[in-house]
Amino acid sequence: MASDIVPIELGLTDGPVYTLWAPRWRDGEDEWEAFLGLDEDLYGFSSVAELVAFARSGKPNDLDDHPAWEALTTLPAEAFVPRDDRSFDVISVPELAAEEPTPEVIAELEDTLEIVGLIGEVCELVDVTKFFNGNPVLGTVRIGTRNFEGREGAEMWHKVGQIISRKWDDVIDAIEGVVSTPKVAAGATATAEEELTAAAERAAALAVDDDDLDTDLDDLDDDLDADAEAGDAEDVDSAGAVADGVADDDEDEYEEDDSFWGQVGIDPIKIITSTGEYYTLRCYLDDNPVFLGRKGKIFVFDSEGALARYLADDDDTDLSAVSTYDEVRVAATDGSLEIEVYDDNVYVLPGIGEDIADGPRRIDRDQLDLAVELLLDSADFADDATVRDALRPTTPLGFFVSYALDPQPRRLAPSGPFDNEAEAWRALEHDFEDRLTTK
Repeated sequence: MASDIVPIELGLTDGPVYTLWAPRWRDGEDEWEAFLGLDEDLYGFSSVAELVAFARSGKPNDLDDHPAWEALTTLPAEAFVPRDDRSFDVISVPELAAEEPTPEVIAELEDTLEIVGLIGEVCELVDVTKFFNGNPVLGTVRIGTRNFEGREGAEMWHKVGQIISRKWDDVIDAIEGVVSTPKVAAGATATAEEELTAAAERAAALAVDDDDLDTDLDDLDDDLDADAEAGDAEDVDSAGAVADGVADDDEDEYEEDDSFWGQVGIDPIKIITSTGEYYTLRCYLDDNPVFLGRKGKIFVFDSEGALARYLADDDDTDLSAVSTYDEVRVAATDGSLEIEVYDDNVYVLPGIGEDIADGPRRIDRDQLDLAVELLLDSADFADDATVRDALRPTTPLGFFVSYALDPQPRRLAPSGPFDNEAEAWRALEHDFEDRLTTK
């Protein structure tokens, strides 16, 4: 499940088009997935600037109701430039399937087939869904390189290529049949283009600065080596001082969290489970997680206010051992305490089990990464090793999670179906929810 809207590039017959894709999100009990468009049309623009201009235009579209849409329309133009891994050359799929099945080729083909399949589902394109549903052998591409090793693997790869070469033109025609480009204001497009040009110039300047810094550091290393060989200790010390100065400058660039919570070293966190939204506190002592709770139980509250009131009245928790906890209690007592949760301390559990069942390519990596962090921390707090054992790479779930968080092209992909992995994850979620005590 993803909460973002991401820009993508589709390589079509007349050239690349740019659009937006909203991976699965949930609205109450309903689950949605969408592309930028309206009704039967999929909107595609010949430039990123035109895409930006449309997003800012306020014109109706199918993403209007997405929770991230309003925020997206305020982003700078460069945020609409697709990442390299979100550029899909639909036209070149037959040529790609005719190449040798290297990990890189298989990964690119898998990604392109997946996005095309999603377009077919969302836009209800019969020719596209028939292509995938009628050719289950295409599912072998999702399993990585394993299916295409040896003689039998070569035959399987040849079969995949044959299917694509025969039917891919119908897939392209179906997609291009629903792509349309709504008109956008020329002035808005020009403004976006200026932003993109300025951003590219800034990026180029930073790249030059990085090259200069690398050159300076290389020269510095050469000087140090020369001084060492000459036995000139004084020059070596001087050069060392210069190197220390570079390090000090880097440290100065690091911005410390000078908020109240940053100073006390305790974080308010928000946890969203299948039963509701909760707030609590967590910190780390010698890298060991300590929650607001007792004997492995985590005390949670259904509002920031309820958490603050508890902190003012109670101190009998494991967190009381933290030296700065008294400062939190004092602030809660005098009414000055504000519960502020940063984005990287918001943990969303609902939907991950369903996404695991759909395979690693459908996972929101950020959501999964945070959820793994929370489950591990809570288990460590309770001195319970079951979560770490369940997530070891040697277990099916652990292998799945490891790949989903770091899907390198050369890594062997887990093979479906993933029902067992999904059930194992739901069991971990259930155990975690049992650790929560609502106050």
